[in-house]
Amino acid sequence: MAGPLDGIVVLDLSRILAGPWATQCLADLGANVIKIERLSEGDDTRAWGPPFFGDNDDQLSAYFMSANRGKRSLALDITTPEGQHVVRRLAGKSDILVENFKVDGLKKYGLDYASLKALNPGLIYCSITGFGQSGPYKNRPGYDLMIQGIGGMMSVTGEPDHMPGGGPLRAGVAVTDLFTGMYGSVGILAALYHREKTGEGQYIDMGLLDTQVAVLANQGMSYLVSGKSPERQGNSHPSIVPYQSFATKDGHMILAVGNDGQFDRFCRAAGLPELVSDERFSTNPARVKNRAALIDILAIAVRQKTTQEWTAILEAANVPGGPINSIEDVYADVQVQARGIQKTIEVPGGETVPVVANPIHFSETKTVYNRPPPRVGEHTDEVLQEMLDLNADEIAALKGAKAAG
Repeated sequence: MAGPLDGIVVLDLSRILAGPWATQCLADLGANVIKIERLSEGDDTRAWGPPFFGDNDDQLSAYFMSANRGKRSLALDITTPEGQHVVRRLAGKSDILVENFKVDGLKKYGLDYASLKALNPGLIYCSITGFGQSGPYKNRPGYDLMIQGIGGMMSVTGEPDHMPGGGPLRAGVAVTDLFTGMYGSVGILAALYHREKTGEGQYIDMGLLDTQVAVLANQGMSYLVSGKSPERQGNSHPSIVPYQSFATKDGHMILAVGNDGQFDRFCRAAGLPELVSDERFSTNPARVKNRAALIDILAIAVRQKTTQEWTAILEAANVPGGPINSIEDVYADVQVQARGIQKTIEVPGGETVPVVANPIHFSETKTVYNRPPPRVGEHTDEVLQEMLDLNADEIAALKGAKAAG
């Protein structure tokens, strides 16, 4: 059974994370993704390690592996006329092109949208940059960390300044890149549907800063409604109480009470029924107003039991909560294992490569895990033969001109 995007060809000229994340999602859905990489060096993230997978002569960085499964690698020098010609021919046979060069960075090579649209009017061309294709910042480079800072994420992440360890923090993964990749893939799928109806391709302009501001979500809307910038408050929630981490007898846990019914059940299960009728805590707005008093009471109670004991109590009472797992704990979790989130792909020679499943579960189609993250240029000959009908002599000539590898 093929994936829902079976037959769709994606030309991936992106590197680092946002673009590769978008194209990996399309590969998981069954698209034929051809990753264009620099000769020898390839994607920047191939060198982002340790850790590395494989032996010393043929290693893959874990970072690169996280965003490049399901793709074939074609090594090209797009600064050469020969390399540009190959990309143009491939674009003429592709449905989608994704790139994250600087604004107008591909125009000098004749690989910009206007040039390729003339060859393939149905092409969907997605550009990902730090700040988008317009505005005073459009020519600035952009990386996830700086965009988390400029875009407000770090202002609401971390402990308040007056607390131990207080100060702005980045999220533990590159959330701006990941969200931009996901929004990019959503835009691409919408453009595919538009093309299905009209036959028209189109250009998609994705900016990391745009995405970061968009995913401020309730924090951004809170500012627009109140005129007051939200502040960092650690693991607690600005609008829900109790919704935070607590120290237990042997570690830490999360208590995520989202409504008054859950608060009632938690208090009774925790042996604190008197809190339910206390006017300071009987409704969520009251609990937010009297946060400090309630948290002081709960903190003392939670420290009396272990994390495992509280997890069992919360589950029995149907109250959201649980442990704060390490990544090792995550992959050992029975629910994670039951959902098949960790997978392996076999490669020639019997070696298995670990990959992480796409979280989308279809009833009629499937997600596809048939290609491990590629080595640089691993599929150069294969792609040139399959897509462009080049023979061995023609491929050898490209390699001799140092346009392909």
